[in-house]
Amino acid sequence: MKVAIAGAGAVGRSIARELLRSGHTVMLLERQLDHIDPDAIPDAIWVHADACELALLEDAGLETYEVVIAATGDDKANLVHSLLAKTEFGVRRVVARVNDPRNEWLFDGSWGVDVAVSTPRLLASLVEEAVSVGDLVRLMTLRQGQANLVEITLPADTGLAGKPVRTLPLPRDAALVTILRGGRVIVPQGDDPFEGEDELLFVTSVEAEEDLRVALADHGIKP
Repeated sequence: MKVAIAGAGAVGRSIARELLRSGHTVMLLERQLDHIDPDAIPDAIWVHADACELALLEDAGLETYEVVIAATGDDKANLVHSLLAKTEFGVRRVVARVNDPRNEWLFDGSWGVDVAVSTPRLLASLVEEAVSVGDLVRLMTLRQGQANLVEITLPADTGLAGKPVRTLPLPRDAALVTILRGGRVIVPQGDDPFEGEDELLFVTSVEAEEDLRVALADHGIKP
């Protein structure tokens, strides 16, 4: 993919390196001249531009990019850049960094944001995920689709052990997308059996999340 990243600070550069290692084309947009260092990431396209200036984004060819990541340290700039990317350039996927959790409510489809990433929320979710066996933990909110990525770790003595995936009835707007088991990533099929300590990842609508809790509770898993 072609990915444009607004902000070439520590966060933007780290994201760029990971994407380049995966074979993607990456453009870094940075308004502070002293932050531009092509030698640091020679495979990236470096552009000296304010990510909130429409004309400069046009010169950079933002409309040719499939994904935009607003990764500056300024929430206002991230929101404006996201809105421009979605409405003016028709970028298919916009991911935005939330620096101040108090601003998280703004990062939704009305500002062009498909996925909002709040580091404090993500860290808190990962802590919960690490210590909460049998609890449904929200890992990420997919704002534009009003859907959540949620996770539950089955207890070692789960009553689901040995039962096929199809025996777990799910709400209409919830789907089991992945089972993590001992370092393996399993795309679940109907006949695949559950095992104790499986980590189950679901994508669910906001409205169906509570129904998913109830469905899991009906199978002896703490909601």
